[in-house]
Amino acid sequence: MTRASEVKKGIVIELDGKLLMVRDIDVQSPSARGANTLYKMRFTDLKTGLKVEERFKGDEQLQTIELQRRNVVLSYIDADEHIFMDNEDYSQYPIRSADITEELLFLDENTQGIQALLIEGQVIGLELPQTVEMVIIDTTPEMKGASASARTKPASFATGLTIQVPEYLKIGDKVRLHTTDKRYVSRAD
Repeated sequence: MTRASEVKKGIVIELDGKLLMVRDIDVQSPSARGANTLYKMRFTDLKTGLKVEERFKGDEQLQTIELQRRNVVLSYIDADEHIFMDNEDYSQYPIRSADITEELLFLDENTQGIQALLIEGQVIGLELPQTVEMVIIDTTPEMKGASASARTKPASFATGLTIQVPEYLKIGDKVRLHTTDKRYVSRAD
């Protein structure tokens, strides 16, 4: 058990039978003397992928879950499962494709920095890196004389993802994308 005031991002807690990973914490200090500091936490439900928001007083006890993280890469696809391989001991972790539909938009065989989240040896989900590099496979032709202004156009990637990118980019350009916000960050080297 951990006090709410000691909880950090990335920790998994059990609340009402759900496994929730802490994504963001807002501390709300009281204006009245003697009032409790509130911790507004945003979670991702590891089973459903839904976002959950809860508030806790600083001294409330929360049940934390021991979570193991393993660096993995996408190995292959077998029917309705994606098989991920551990980078260190080459263990294989099958995950149902239906459970990771959002993550699959940013994954291919070359994606580095993927972590499998395990509880007692069972994979409960994936954690993507903050940014990934992908190659544009389809977009409208680049505009001659286009500046680095705020004008954008849609670009498609091999995974089926479509994101707005600056209009000066063209097919074949490698770009860096933010996985949480699903947005363009920069060109990749």
